[in-house]
Amino acid sequence: MRQWNSWGDSRVSMAVHPNARVFLEELLGPGTPLKDALLSDVLATVPPSRLPEHPLISTDAEVRVRHARGQSLPDWLAMRSGRFELFPDGVALPTSSAEVAELLALAKQHDWTVIPYGGGTSVVGHINPLPDSRPVLTLSLARLNHLINLDRGSQLATIGAGASGPQLEALLKPHGYTLGHFPQSFELSTLGGWIASRSSGQQSLQYGRIEQLFAGGRVETLNGSLVMPTLPASSAGPDIREIILGSEGRFGVITEATVRISRLPEREEFRVYFLPDFASAEAAVREIAQQKLPLSMLRVSNSEETRTQLILAGHKLAIASLEKVLSWRGAGEGKCMLTVGFTGSNDKVRYALLEVGRLLKQYDAVPTGKTLGTRWLQNRYKAPYLREALWKLGYAVDTLETAIDWPKVTSYTRDVEQALRDGLSAEKESVLAFSHLSHLYAQGSSIYTTYAFRVGRSYEDTLARWNKLKAAASKEIVRHGGTISHQHGVGRDHAPYLPAEKGEQGMAVLRALANHFDADKRLNPGKLLID
Repeated sequence: MRQWNSWGDSRVSMAVHPNARVFLEELLGPGTPLKDALLSDVLATVPPSRLPEHPLISTDAEVRVRHARGQSLPDWLAMRSGRFELFPDGVALPTSSAEVAELLALAKQHDWTVIPYGGGTSVVGHINPLPDSRPVLTLSLARLNHLINLDRGSQLATIGAGASGPQLEALLKPHGYTLGHFPQSFELSTLGGWIASRSSGQQSLQYGRIEQLFAGGRVETLNGSLVMPTLPASSAGPDIREIILGSEGRFGVITEATVRISRLPEREEFRVYFLPDFASAEAAVREIAQQKLPLSMLRVSNSEETRTQLILAGHKLAIASLEKVLSWRGAGEGKCMLTVGFTGSNDKVRYALLEVGRLLKQYDAVPTGKTLGTRWLQNRYKAPYLREALWKLGYAVDTLETAIDWPKVTSYTRDVEQALRDGLSAEKESVLAFSHLSHLYAQGSSIYTTYAFRVGRSYEDTLARWNKLKAAASKEIVRHGGTISHQHGVGRDHAPYLPAEKGEQGMAVLRALANHFDADKRLNPGKLLID
């Protein structure tokens, strides 16, 4: 059963090892958990719906609660405190593009606003109702999750936009194919959500980001259907797909997507290496990326993340033995962990293993074999569950990410972590911050930063702390010329920083598009663009 006020399946949990708890208490101070609200108390605050009865729309209070918030830290605080403030007036569950079009027509006729909803995993405020005098309809695509067509000759699959990651892969696997798109939110997020937010999967080095995988599809707009044909390539003007990619529901509702699929790999394994320091790790992976070696993933944890992960892992004796061997081989204090994904045919994997080993040897990397890589693979989607475990100890944890050119990677990583560590100094509170390079390109890299801090005396104090930290980090992103989001989208939280990236003319184009598709601002208002 999916949790109503947290991440994921209620049957899944992550424990914090006692050693890790001691580490956090020494670094941040003892945590004092805040009291969680009960679902029954929240249900009592849901107001009557302003929507009329309709066979496709549920106005049930619990359904509305479960579709009112995403997974950002402000959403988390709203859910845990029970202070949702706003709820959709109803949740629709259409089963076809035609029914989506019917609901949009009703919204236009009766003056409703509409929030498209995929898996509810947004961490930047994509799906939250905003104060509005108009009734709010959340349009869930959960039932649009079927395989519509499979073209083996072109390796194209047309799938309902509401298919979650596991559903999508289950549709393709019996036919011998994979999409290869594995974001950390894979278990819950959906194909349509990936497209609407320009998602990137953990193995995008091989399979590509969602913009490389999205070949065409169907979008229902307030002005009618937009159908994008699939073409291998075209020079016939600007690509309409690019208008929909990253549009976050402002222009229409994605109902079907045709994606470029790949044959299931013959062999796949993940291996972990340790390098002496971040400078050598960065230089090594930059060279691997620029040589375009056939890998599916490169992920480099900086020294602070490496240290923290080893502590959080527990297994004190095993880690101590590992540390001793690594130090003896030159990867001691300041070492960085590199995880590499090898995916493809047997011949391709053998070649990649040899080439990566040869190149990393030049940077004094220490290989550790398959064990740590296999453990990473087994736990690749469990990190979000750690937020719950830390919350129960009195700590809040959040993440942010960007992408930036190679010459700025080191200085940005240093400065954003320092901004976070100093962000609560006025309150004499410490902040734990660390980063990894999660997606690598010839031009540069994405940088994914995690930070943790003690919750305040109240939910209001905790939200105020988050606001300070989020603003400090976002200003560093803008100052260094990075993108405000590499894989999470814009939503509401990042919208104030979008003009720095798009510029005056770019923002004017986006507003003109929004005005064309939705002059009355009824499709996901306040997201992507500040209305």
